[in-house]
Amino acid sequence: MRAFLLILCASFMGCVGVPQGIEPVQNFEVDRYLGKWHELARLDHSFERGLQSVTAEYSVRDDGGLRVINRGFDTVSDSWDEAEGKAYFVGSETTGHLKVSFFGPFYGSYVIFELGQDYEYSLVTSADRSYFWLLSRTKKIGEDLKAEIVERIAALGFDTRELIFVSQNMGL
Repeated sequence: MRAFLLILCASFMGCVGVPQGIEPVQNFEVDRYLGKWHELARLDHSFERGLQSVTAEYSVRDDGGLRVINRGFDTVSDSWDEAEGKAYFVGSETTGHLKVSFFGPFYGSYVIFELGQDYEYSLVTSADRSYFWLLSRTKKIGEDLKAEIVERIAALGFDTRELIFVSQNMGL
């Protein structure tokens, strides 16, 4: 596995805060969040650069935390990359704010700030607006919903000109 894991860890080290003006989802139901999510859009960062067909899968760990498996198809090496991490709630389990680690004792913020009514999509950021992910239970969402989400996150201060829309059809 290339430097995917190491860079992922380094990018998340240290800060588990919430960006000003962003509120984590309340009344969060972790059981509904478990399972596989498809990454439909993200802001660029080195640990996912060149990856397509990216997924994140969440399951419960024996210690009460969450197991996180991130997987993506590397278009340069024509192979799959995978990283396993762990996540724990920063506060209440009914608030969509977790700390995530892919390496040792270093944690970064994972802030779920919007969920579809049926948990069909999730908007996630870190301790600052330099990270953003649009996750979906399906490999595609409607163009109207996508446009609404882009408009909402732009109003929250995300640089939507830098969004990468991820292909979910690579490496199949």
